[in-house]
Amino acid sequence: PYVARFEKMFSEFTGSGRALAVSNCTTGLHLILHALGLRPGHEVIVPSFTYVASANAIEYTGARPVFCDIDLATFNIDINAAKKLIGPHTKAIMAVSLFGLAAKMPALKDLCDQRGLFLIEDAACALGAEIDGRHTGSHARAAAYSLHPRKAVTTGEGGMVTTNDPALAELIGKLRNHGAESTDLERHLKEGGSLLPAFNLLGFNYRLTDLQGALGVAQMERLPEVLTARRAGAKAYDELLADVKNVRPPYVPPGYTHAYQSYVVLYTGGQKPDLAELNRCNKERNRLMAAMEKDGIQVRQGTHAVHTLGYYAQKYGLKAEDFPKSLMADRLSITLPLFPGITNEQLERVVSYLRQPKRYLTCAA
Repeated sequence: PYVARFEKMFSEFTGSGRALAVSNCTTGLHLILHALGLRPGHEVIVPSFTYVASANAIEYTGARPVFCDIDLATFNIDINAAKKLIGPHTKAIMAVSLFGLAAKMPALKDLCDQRGLFLIEDAACALGAEIDGRHTGSHARAAAYSLHPRKAVTTGEGGMVTTNDPALAELIGKLRNHGAESTDLERHLKEGGSLLPAFNLLGFNYRLTDLQGALGVAQMERLPEVLTARRAGAKAYDELLADVKNVRPPYVPPGYTHAYQSYVVLYTGGQKPDLAELNRCNKERNRLMAAMEKDGIQVRQGTHAVHTLGYYAQKYGLKAEDFPKSLMADRLSITLPLFPGITNEQLERVVSYLRQPKRYLTCAA
């Protein structure tokens, strides 16, 4: 019952027709792809700069992830680059709304509608993100969200799938529960529930527990407070970094509302990011982050360029320079500390390192 209540609250918050709780965001993406019929021989376009789970979910179906470069300003998929990758085997585009900023979903939807493709949204970080008042997930055939401990709403581990397609929702609801024709709750509330349901599909054990559902209900009740606090911290960062030339703060396009699951800057050293200087700048960024960590400031790179990871680079014969903007984002991004309750003193302490990186570097390129 708590899972059902959690799903209803999530659906209402995102404005989606259905929300279906799953064991994590990766299994949510896998369910969407599987339910839409992705199989070996098919291709799915996915940004290269994303967490590895985006590509892994595609691999699970036997389809091929076709990596696409990003817009370095937003860290999200470059639509013009995606257009050039559409081929005879392309079945879907998986947009990733990275760090809490929605991808250009309206334009992507138009592109997918024109080319007869499925549009899927990896909205792992994007609960609370909007475009012109429409929540993430509303433009895609289906979206998957993460409930990992770093997210605004967490159940320890877990995920949520949203969709406005009733038939797709019904199929995913069965597939997450071993392919059963009815849920445990439906059987419990129905006469004759002592008998096991029919299994007409090969499904998966991708369910969320009711204990996690109860935690999710409590988390949803405080979501507006959490989002407000994250945005306040991000705004303070924006103001403190306004005159800092060594990093580029997150860019938010007009009409977009950022959820700020992470506040990710790009280290530039005061110059335009350039592949020729990337190795030197990367070393500087790494030394700067090491100095911050030594001083008790927890920082991380934003995420990775998946095409540079061993499995994908070896399987598909990819080179690091194949997707230059993704590579630069991988090598130059820095995730700054951001959490509800972060103080002005803590923010100033973080930014002091970015104002004067030469204190920790021999050069700033």
